Amino acid sequence: MRFHMNGSSDESDIVTATASAEHIRKFVFGGGTDAAADRLEIKIPEILQGTYSFYTWPCAPILAHFLWERRQTLVCKRILELGAGTALPGIVAAKCGAQVVLSDNCILPKSLAHIQKSCLANQLQPGVDIDVVGLSWGLLLNSVFRLPVLDLIIAADCFYDPSVFEDIIVTVAFLLERNRGAKFIFTYQERSADWCIEALLKKWKLHASSINMDEIGKQSGVDLLEFMGGHTIHLLEITLSDPQ
Repeated sequence: MRFHMNGSSDESDIVTATASAEHIRKFVFGGGTDAAADRLEIKIPEILQGTYSFYTWPCAPILAHFLWERRQTLVCKRILELGAGTALPGIVAAKCGAQVVLSDNCILPKSLAHIQKSCLANQLQPGVDIDVVGLSWGLLLNSVFRLPVLDLIIAADCFYDPSVFEDIIVTVAFLLERNRGAKFIFTYQERSADWCIEALLKKWKLHASSINMDEIGKQSGVDLLEFMGGHTIHLLEITLSDPQ
């Protein structure tokens, strides 16, 4: 499990972004060649001139399709999405009947506002149909303790900066410890062979296993390579090393 840092920018960079820079991106789940199959369309507002949290990166639709294809198991499940960004996976889970909390950095109010905008674009009322909260990775603030009981934690491409790898792992370890039996399922884009998280997983007593991606997207007639855009993307599950 090796990761590479993406260049990041300050959220203030988006202040000058105009309305013309925003567009709505549509993602369709289900249907495929079977006209009678379930179908879901999600609309995600994106700001192409904004920071990384205002764009739907390739990892997100892959995780979203993974969840969609297990939609029967999501009904009434309590799910937290970390680093939600445009929140595609979490919104799909909510549309499938899960009780979802979408989270992003607590010191980036514009990112949290954009998550709320994504929810409203899909007829999900924040605070009613879905929750949006600010969290800080690695810091166990009140917002972390106020989270509900969780069955599943998800994230798409949250390992983009090695300086926050341990902060993410610490947060995940704490949440899994508080929610015995829960899992952390996430996608990540492989950008370099220079960084890995094995040592951190061992330090915080976590176990990771790879999830096969060969069948993901086939129910919707989707080729994952179209989303990957030439990148290598992996899907992993992290649990406590000793769940007992």
